Amino acid sequence: MTMGSCEHLQEYKTTHGTNSFRIIHTYFIACSSADARRRKAKSCVCHTCRLHGPRLHACLNCIYFGCYGAKHIHEHAETKGHHLAVDMVHGAVYCFECGDYMYDEQLEEIARKQYTKSKKGIGLRANFSSWEPNEVEIEILRQNPKRRKVEIKSSIGLRGLINLGNTCFMNCIVQALTHTPVLRDFFLSDQHSCQVLSQDARQCLVCEMSRLFQEFYCGARTPHIPYRLLHLVWTNARHLAGYEQQDAHEFLIAALDVLHRHCKGYSDNILLSYNSQLNAGTSDSNGSGNPHHCNCIIDQIFTGGLQSDVTCQQCNNVSTTIDPIWDISLDLGPGPPAGGSSNSNSSPNSGFTNSPGTYEPTSLLECLKRFTKPEHLGSSAKIKCSTCSSYQESTKQLTMKKLPIVACFHLKRFEHSTGYHKKISTYVSFPEELDMTPFMSSSRNNTNGYNNQVIQESSRGLSCDNKYSLFAVVNHMGTIESGHYTCFIRQLKDQWFKCDDHLINKALPGDVLNSEGYLLFYHKQILEYD
Repeated sequence: MTMGSCEHLQEYKTTHGTNSFRIIHTYFIACSSADARRRKAKSCVCHTCRLHGPRLHACLNCIYFGCYGAKHIHEHAETKGHHLAVDMVHGAVYCFECGDYMYDEQLEEIARKQYTKSKKGIGLRANFSSWEPNEVEIEILRQNPKRRKVEIKSSIGLRGLINLGNTCFMNCIVQALTHTPVLRDFFLSDQHSCQVLSQDARQCLVCEMSRLFQEFYCGARTPHIPYRLLHLVWTNARHLAGYEQQDAHEFLIAALDVLHRHCKGYSDNILLSYNSQLNAGTSDSNGSGNPHHCNCIIDQIFTGGLQSDVTCQQCNNVSTTIDPIWDISLDLGPGPPAGGSSNSNSSPNSGFTNSPGTYEPTSLLECLKRFTKPEHLGSSAKIKCSTCSSYQESTKQLTMKKLPIVACFHLKRFEHSTGYHKKISTYVSFPEELDMTPFMSSSRNNTNGYNNQVIQESSRGLSCDNKYSLFAVVNHMGTIESGHYTCFIRQLKDQWFKCDDHLINKALPGDVLNSEGYLLFYHKQILEYD
């Protein structure tokens, strides 16, 4: 490469400017948006041989892409007299008159800006550079010559939490969040960029969570005292303030909400974007792939899309809405069998309804079947049908339009009815691996049921993108008036530990699966990147 601009490139810039180079670099080299990447995949072919390379070059004077190896770009330059072309892999400008690539500071600056914009678009904040420790880090390395390795018997990430007075509900949620793989990777790779003013940075809950991850994975064995986290939770969620026992599920939703609000300023990164499926063939009132209109790390991991289909009983017109959810709350109360015995080939909506009755589900799958069962709204809840232009009886069915990376299932064990309150201690079994395919909107057929083929394939262990693995379980021991929360977390593939405030003990998979279960955390096995 010639370290300088030749007279032909200078003459071109004087006559035509740099706009052509900027357009080519934006849409076919840096590709700073998903739309640009799709355009590049579709359009980057040689206009002569129609092949995708090798070494495509784009003419700076006209719309022509040509192979460098097959000399098609050379033929174009000689025929048309267009002697400048851009390498569509590296963005370097080639001059056919000089027979070399040219270095031009102005074009390099344009390329740098486009690459920076592209990196922000996929969640990267800076160019890679090898780590050079500063003086403080050199001193830390000198004081700690022994290096820790993550092995099968490794205890890195396992750390107890001191109970600050009925704060076991908080400790369990913190243990579950710190062992959420994608969230852990986000904070340990220092991707949080605080948007709070420096004087208020100590009030940022996301910064505190980042510090908490550092505390958990620094290798320390002594229990951590989460007093700063508790203070920030009390500050941002006043209804949880005080030393009374709180509900772990309520704390989880409040914590995600506060983290979401504090993260929202850094929502321009798109680490894991597979939300485009939301709008395919539906009238999503939210109008975007992400129901929260936010790409912060909390929404990327926990937000799912719940589809509600209301069907008119008169004309079968279907009205569809999609709402964002952070968890799925499942009733454990009684509901009657729909008649007939259920079998392995039955659809999820057979056997259970949302109506009161005597039957209680005994597994997570049965709870999900009842959750996605079409429900007759009755004559007292008529809706106005847009097709009939009158109020009609209808049925309502809930299904999952978009699955989150982490699916949290809340088993509603605390029942609050008029005149009495009680805890439902029914044992509900839950699997280590869960396939959500039967409960997706795409599995729903035109008669408000499900395709039996999907259920049959799922029961045989269908390998699909909708499978989840269990990684945390929060349990409640005691009554509705008083009790204690504990948590099981998965450290490695088959290694489970029981977290009881400051105590961490090894557990067997059987201990986890036989526990009562209040909050169940599942992580998607296959992640999709845009």
